[in-house]
Amino acid sequence: MRQRISFKGLLFTAALFAVYSCGNLHLDGTVEGVSSGKIYLTKFTNKMFKLIDSVDIKDGKFKFSASVELPEIYGLTLDNTGKNGFMIFLDKNPATVRLNSDNYRMSNITGSKLHDQYAEYLSKEKNGEIKIDEYVKENSSSLVALYVLYRNYSYRLTADEIRANLQQFDPKFQNTQYVKVLNELIATLEKVAIGKSAPDFTANDPQGNPVALSSHLKKGYLLLDFWASWCGPCRAENPNVVNAYKKYKDKGFDIFAVSLDAEKDKWIEAISKDSLTWTHVSDLLYWNSEPAKLYGVRAIPSNLLIDRDGIIIAKNLHGKELEDELEKIFKE
Repeated sequence: MRQRISFKGLLFTAALFAVYSCGNLHLDGTVEGVSSGKIYLTKFTNKMFKLIDSVDIKDGKFKFSASVELPEIYGLTLDNTGKNGFMIFLDKNPATVRLNSDNYRMSNITGSKLHDQYAEYLSKEKNGEIKIDEYVKENSSSLVALYVLYRNYSYRLTADEIRANLQQFDPKFQNTQYVKVLNELIATLEKVAIGKSAPDFTANDPQGNPVALSSHLKKGYLLLDFWASWCGPCRAENPNVVNAYKKYKDKGFDIFAVSLDAEKDKWIEAISKDSLTWTHVSDLLYWNSEPAKLYGVRAIPSNLLIDRDGIIIAKNLHGKELEDELEKIFKE
């Protein structure tokens, strides 16, 4: 018997491929202060940029014509490791970049309507004009809005809030990496919500010894702290965490820190420099950190406070909030 194929379904599938398909990239430009060498094209994946192509710079000019997925988020850099760079939103329109080799943030791009939308978002966000629910509703067909939800707001929202925002988007986005990650995040956040038991994991300490979170649970109140040596806000918050630890460590408070570092030496150096005298672990996988994924951590610094029974009782307590909560707990 022949299987019936819905005409509506065919149109839907065709629309997905029409919007997200490979095509020749029309991207050229100039590099200020650089007349020769190479420039690298990177693709944004899980908060990181991966090298996908490179071309020569000749007389300060370059041109890419690679077959890539469009529309999508890419980056341009002079660093062959793919780190840093100028993030660009590319659609199927020819685009021209003026890359500032001294400060990528001073670079600009013309021709990409998608990047123009991103620049407009940045301006509104800087002026405090963005309410994510309204922004998503008004821009439900834009990759920029999906990226903003994924990158800048998902870590602030509950599972239900993320789900409600995702439902606003055009179905053409359903197979993108962004929707996939957000759907996984919804499931994760439901498992690590306040009132849930803290999931166990094991990672190596700075000496390479495996340490399980469970070995530190149910001995008192435990702060599960996610941070990294390269994270400026984390380093700024560390003195507050140190003060809280000194004040309450003899009353039943401990810290279990998970680093999202990729370089072991820098991780160990930051532990010493910031006087972080509690337990530390890391799998040194940057944003691919398994413990971070297990707890739905999409931004750092991030933490969870776990009680004597291994139950999550609070999240993202920073500065005075952490000290006030600990004072309340230990007064009782």
